[in-house]
Amino acid sequence: MGDEKKKRVMVAIDESVYSHHALRWALQNLDSLQDGKAKVYILTVLPVADIGYIYASTPANTAPELIQSVQENQRKAAGLLLEKAKNICTEYGIDAETISEPGDPKEVICEAAEKYDVQLLVVGSHGRNALKRAFLGSVSNYCVHNANCPVLVVKKPT
Repeated sequence: MGDEKKKRVMVAIDESVYSHHALRWALQNLDSLQDGKAKVYILTVLPVADIGYIYASTPANTAPELIQSVQENQRKAAGLLLEKAKNICTEYGIDAETISEPGDPKEVICEAAEKYDVQLLVVGSHGRNALKRAFLGSVSNYCVHNANCPVLVVKKPT
């Protein structure tokens, strides 16, 4: 069966234990992943660095180099994160495609789900209480309400 016939599942990850729990949960519990009937995408979002503070706190002639260094470090961290996730998939006999995109995580995740035409988006829940969600926002909540596909939110047991 070619990839065009397979269902597509995207798991959005970050550096948290919550997203890695969601990845492992999906690999263990979604039958379409276990029987090879789904293509798996692992997505991480590169944060957009707030470069205003770099310009304000460094001499103008060194700011571009510092910005480039910050962006390179973010790319390296994302690469390591995706490599770890890909290794977790390999433990389950699943070959996943990895993706990293820059931007606001909640918007990028929804856009990527649409771009890759996924049938299921899996995200972890950070387990924030209502007050923290109100101030910090919730990526999983945003995805549930804005993604163009079903969203599975996996909570890590306490």
